[in-house]
Amino acid sequence: MKLLVIGSGGREHAIATKLLSSPKVTNVYCAKGNIGMIKDGIEPVDIAEDDHEALIEFAKKHQIDWTFVGPEVPLLNGIVDDFEKAGLKIYGPRRNAAMIEGSKEFAKKIMQQNNIPTADYQVFTVYEEAKEYIEKMGAPIVIKADGLAAGKGVVVAETEFEALEALKEMMVDQRFGESGTRVVIEEFLEGQEFSLLAFVRGEEVYPMVVAQDHKAAFDGDKGPNTGGMGAYSPVPQIPEWMVQTAIDEILQPAAKGMVENGTLFNGILYAGLIATDEGPKTIEFNARFGDPETQVILPRLTSDLAQIFDDLLNGKNPVVTWDHELSCLGVVVAAEGYPGEYLKGAPIPEFTDTVTVSYAGVAEDSGNLVTDGGRVYLVAATGNDLKEAQKKVYDALSIVDTDGTFYRIDIGDKAIKGSL
Repeated sequence: MKLLVIGSGGREHAIATKLLSSPKVTNVYCAKGNIGMIKDGIEPVDIAEDDHEALIEFAKKHQIDWTFVGPEVPLLNGIVDDFEKAGLKIYGPRRNAAMIEGSKEFAKKIMQQNNIPTADYQVFTVYEEAKEYIEKMGAPIVIKADGLAAGKGVVVAETEFEALEALKEMMVDQRFGESGTRVVIEEFLEGQEFSLLAFVRGEEVYPMVVAQDHKAAFDGDKGPNTGGMGAYSPVPQIPEWMVQTAIDEILQPAAKGMVENGTLFNGILYAGLIATDEGPKTIEFNARFGDPETQVILPRLTSDLAQIFDDLLNGKNPVVTWDHELSCLGVVVAAEGYPGEYLKGAPIPEFTDTVTVSYAGVAEDSGNLVTDGGRVYLVAATGNDLKEAQKKVYDALSIVDTDGTFYRIDIGDKAIKGSL
């Protein structure tokens, strides 16, 4: 099979590498991809994610068997709809189903209609009304831009001042543009977060193993929200009954509810969850693989990822199996200044084969890889437990030059040391 992956980050690097490991796959192209992917035999294609016409033409010309969509923006731009109209196979939700990620309000309505446990919330389009609500409710409280904000449009405000500042940034200063003209304000939920993803085809749900992401920029979950600074899987502090409850009471009803809503979902459904004293509750839904969760989940998949997608696209029942004895941990290396303005052009080191590297914000300079984005690359390792995987990653990072970049040194500590 010849396959096309849409996207250019570390998530797409991990997906494309896993697809290429299938004996049934000869070529994996990635549009736009990045220069670092070449190391793993992936073929970058210089076509922008939003150039649907050129991507369709490429898929036809190169006789691509099917396409997989990595990021959320192409999904919300209707890339699946356009490929299907052109008679091409593509795995991912159509535009109307991708709204489960594209609008926090849409997602909340799906949750409400299907009795999916989540935080109480209100939606606001008028700044003064939202401000009054925050002053009435107090803190801690959660402020979310309704639309896409690259993983940065959610503020968990510890104080009322912080909440009002976040609200002003979104609604008055329009930090996230149109995405912040509507805001969802939620009650704060206490507990540990975890990510539960599934392959979905209509009402069929095939769950993955869980992971835990680290959103804050700095150690101890301090600093601004980012797209994710590291992840690990499994999450031993989340009991199995909690995961099963989340499958039964969150994922399954969401898939069924999307069908009943007339927005049938085919693709990767990501549930961002929190383990509360009352059981799992839903923070958000995404319409695609998470980044960096993908890079720690896929190494634990023992069945053929390409075959799974092929079966889902061709009306067959996929075989989805996992290594429940294996642990995986990944640490994101980001450019200095991220998630604000960041440095570019710092050299990227070579790593030993004890770890895998998924490249994201990289470019080439005189034949060498240099930093060119906020999140530059992710270093991951597997082990018999999380402690072993964590040691491999930090040992590998400690012996290379990471000038011009930074990374958290506590990824996995919540599970390994029980530190919160």
